[in-house]
Parts: sequence; C-alpha cells; structure tokens
Amino acid sequence: MSQAAVKAPTVPDANRWKALVFIALAQLMVVLDATIVNIALPSAQQDLGISDGNRQWVVTAYALAFGGLLLFGGRIADLWGRKRAFVVGLVGFAVASALGGAATNEAMMFGARALQGVFGALLAPAALSLLAVMFTDGKERAKAFGIYGAIAGAGGAVGLILGGFLTEYLDWRWTFFVNIPFAVVAAAGAWFVIREPEGARNRNPLDIPGVLLSTLGLVALVYGFTRAESEGWGDAVTVGMFVASVVLLVAFVVTEAKVKAPLLPLRVITDRNRGGIYLSLGLAIIGMFGLFLFLTYYLQIVQGYSPVKTGFAFLPMIVGMITGSTQIGTRLMTRVAPRLLMGPGFLLAAVGMLMLTQLEVDSSYTALLLPAMLLLGLGMGTAFMPAMSLATMGVKPQDSGVASAMVNTSQQVGGAIGTALLNTIAASATTTYVADHIGGAATRSQQQLVQLEAMVEGYTTAIWAAVGILVAAAVIAFTFVNAGKPGTGPAASSEDGAEEELPVPVVAH
Repeated sequence: MSQAAVKAPTVPDANRWKALVFIALAQLMVVLDATIVNIALPSAQQDLGISDGNRQWVVTAYALAFGGLLLFGGRIADLWGRKRAFVVGLVGFAVASALGGAATNEAMMFGARALQGVFGALLAPAALSLLAVMFTDGKERAKAFGIYGAIAGAGGAVGLILGGFLTEYLDWRWTFFVNIPFAVVAAAGAWFVIREPEGARNRNPLDIPGVLLSTLGLVALVYGFTRAESEGWGDAVTVGMFVASVVLLVAFVVTEAKVKAPLLPLRVITDRNRGGIYLSLGLAIIGMFGLFLFLTYYLQIVQGYSPVKTGFAFLPMIVGMITGSTQIGTRLMTRVAPRLLMGPGFLLAAVGMLMLTQLEVDSSYTALLLPAMLLLGLGMGTAFMPAMSLATMGVKPQDSGVASAMVNTSQQVGGAIGTALLNTIAASATTTYVADHIGGAATRSQQQLVQLEAMVEGYTTAIWAAVGILVAAAVIAFTFVNAGKPGTGPAASSEDGAEEELPVPVVAH
C-alpha cells in the first residue's frame, strides 16, 4: 500500500465554508454570463450595427476562447496556485465585462467577449479545484458540491430571468456591467479568506506542445460545430475544422503519452470513473441545451411571452435543480454509489424531456411545461452533484486543476455540439413540415399558423433526440461509473501518480 493511503489525516481549513460563498459567487457569475448575453443580443445587435451574419460571433468569440483554453487554464491554476488563478480570473473577467458593456462597435464587443472567455477559462477550473482540495471530509464535500452543482445547473436559468429584467427595464449594457460587482466581491473575499493547502501546486515546466495542440484542437472542434449550425454540415470549412480537430487532438494524446510533464496526464482521463463522468456530463449538457434553446424560442415566439416572463417560466427547473442537488444528491451521496444517483437522475431528466415532445402551439404551461421542467431540474440536479464531486476525487492535488478543467471542457464541447446538432434537426423538421402543409393554407392567418406549427414540430423532433441523448448518458453512468459509496473505494492516487484500488475512502477524514 502506498504512503498516500496511510497518511495522517489533514486538518480541514477553518475558513472553508466562507471560501465556498465566494467560489459559488464566481461560479454563478460565469454560468449567468452564458445565458444573460443571449437575451441581450437582439438589442446589442441593433445598437452596435452588427450584421445578421456576424451576430453569432458575440456568442462564438466567448465559446472559442473559453472552450479552447480550459485545459491550459486548469494547468495554470495547478502551476500558479488555485487562489491566485481564481483572483486573476475574476479581475480579468470584470475588466472584460466592463469593455463589453462600454462597447461602441462590433469589433470591441467581439474582443470583449473573447477576453471574457480567456479569463473564464482560468477562473472556472480554479473554482472547482479549490473545492476539491479544501473539502476533504466525505459529508462536507457532499454539501459543498451540492451547492456548487445547484449553481452550475440552475445559474443558466437564473441568467434568463436577470437578463430579461436588465434588458427590458434598464439597458442591454447592464448584462455586462452586472458582472463587475460579482467579480469584485468574490475576488476580495477570496483574497482574504481562501487558504490553499500546502504542497498542492504542480511545479513541473509547462508542456508547450500540449498547450498548442489542445488549444488549437478544441478551438477547431468548437468552431466546427458552431459553423455547422449556420453553414451546414457539408460546408467545406466545417468539414475541414472537424478533420483538423481530430488530427490535432490525436497528436495531443500521443504527445501527452510521451512527454515527462504532460499538460493533461492521461491517468486523469483513462480512469474508468472520471472518463465515464466526462462523457455522461457532456451528453447531458447536449440534452440541457435542447431545453434552454427550444423552450426560450417556444415561449417567446409561439406563446408570445416577454423576456422577463420567459425567465420566470424557467423557475420550476431552478427549484428542481436546487432540490435535486442540495437535498437528494447531498443526503444520498455518502450513502449510495454515485452511479445510483447519476443514472436515475439522467433518466428522470429524460422523462421530463419526454413530456416536452408533446408540445403543441397552444400547450398549457401549468399542465405540461411546469411538471416537465420540474422533473428535468430534479434529475439534472441529482446527477450533476455526485458527478462533479467524483470527477475530482482520487486525483493528486497537483492534477486537480486539469481534472476540473476536463469537467468544464466536456460541458463546453457538449454545449457546442448540442446547439449545432439540435438546431440542425429542428430546422430540417420545420422545413419539411412547411413544405408538406403550406399548400393547404389559403389565408394569411392559416399560413402563419402553419409556420408556428412547423416551428413546434421542429422543436419536438429535436427534443426527441435530446431524450435519446439523456438515456445514453444514463447508460454510460450505469456502466462506466463503478465507484462505490465513500468508504468502499474508487481509485485513489498514490504519490507517484499510480492509481490503486483501496478499501478506504478516497477522501481524508
């Protein structure tokens, strides 16, 4: 047995719960930003004179920088120290948000969004890895990750409400400025409260080939899916991006297997449990994007909801997320194996998504949408919480930044795939429906009804695909994630980096 298995228990940080407040606040800011800007986009486009063709870059510039640099950001957090990376990420995100709010033209807006992505890629892995190294007791870890998981899941829906309020009653610029007080409070609190455990840094030299190959490979992959949504899957540049991403990422894996101090030690992703979590989380996020994307359009365009009313319509999902994560997940995580929370959680979310396949132009919010979103929230909250905790369990402290970054990377890539794939399915079904039914519509009102019915047909067809993807996430969780409940031992990491099965918890008590 390695020395790591019999090491004396560490004394927990006295300020860990105060630290959680500021870590959670930073996470909320990053998650809010993903949806809050989408609601502000039409107003910003009009004010800044952004063309329809370039509009997507407000979202794409952020996604490319964030998705492409996550692994690098996680490694920087391991190298610099998570607290320093966390504070620098917050300050940089605040500055980028101020630039976005003050933008006077499209170039300034795109640059600000890319800069937000750069600092977000430093901030997000640092936040998750701080939790991983500060909360080592099983029950405390369950509570901490329950709160974090609830924010990670529900923050996007909160962003819809806040974005609606700010855009409708103030100005779209406030969807950027609102980040500044979040960042200032979180950075100040983190600086004075967080005490990072000693000996947790990875002081190996930076793997420059790994950084370049992973960044370029992930950027090509995310951009390929983003472009496929607007230009089609057969577009030459889209295909070229996919080919380039495969070549670059294969070269990255080969490089990581050979270099002495890899950017992403392959042991982090080849572990059965972590690999299963990264894969199932990525798939689940694809399904989640189906909900946000199509329900936002459905409520605003088909049902005629205002932005604020649309945001409030997502409240049942927020309630479900928080309940699933902080009540069900937290209470059961120390009692049952993680797969018995993740698998059923994804299946419950799939049932909620299945209900939404019954959407019609005049569907009742109370009878259909409310219970569907409640089930989705409960399922996702229950599944996300143990997934995020287990993804960083059994990892050497020096690797916790890149292990955390892989959680974010699987979500970011899942989001890019989800948007492109589900939008393509919806658009195809809508076009087919219009072609089949428009001939029988004689009057203008009948033609408008066909258009609305076609949109709903597109949404429900794509939602069927999301149901299948969520079921696949559940199957992967059941089959890949074989860790027992805390105390019966998934793999723990020895000090030399080898992983071994131990009949003790992977957390120190």
